[in-house]
Amino acid sequence: MNRLEKAAEVDDLSSRFGKAKIAIVTDYRGLTVSVFQELRKELKKNNAEIRVAKNTLLKRAVQDTSFEPLQEHFSGTSAITISYDDPVSPAKVLTTFVKAHPEMVIRCGILDGNSLTESDLVDLSKLPSREVLLAKVLSVMNAVPTSFVQVLNAVPQSLVFALQAIREQKEQDN
Repeated sequence: MNRLEKAAEVDDLSSRFGKAKIAIVTDYRGLTVSVFQELRKELKKNNAEIRVAKNTLLKRAVQDTSFEPLQEHFSGTSAITISYDDPVSPAKVLTTFVKAHPEMVIRCGILDGNSLTESDLVDLSKLPSREVLLAKVLSVMNAVPTSFVQVLNAVPQSLVFALQAIREQKEQDN
């Protein structure tokens, strides 16, 4: 790679880091190309991408971004997984992939400026997806007015039941 190509690669990576919500550093040593391509396809289905670049280029690309703490983890064979919208799905894909291919190691990650360890990323992968969380919030929001209407309805309903009981008692007395 000549200097211009390296500068272009750093600019490309920097712009990707600038838009990213989460970045996860992995060590991909021991993976075959075909297995790595499987991972790449699975991440792409989940709106994420994995990139392999020289560590020096990665270190330059994260400078002056919220991902700067990753610099100390760029050594050996480093691959960086980036997601621009949902932080849970790439964590799920990577943890599932690591279980099937233990030669790959998750080193760390950064989500919204906060450093994440491998165990943090495993915990993150156990969260439900964004759609499931939104559905739960909507069901809770829907339950509040429904319960309120039921409470308001209970007052006149109990009055009607009481009047009905009085009427039936008077009918029996006559």
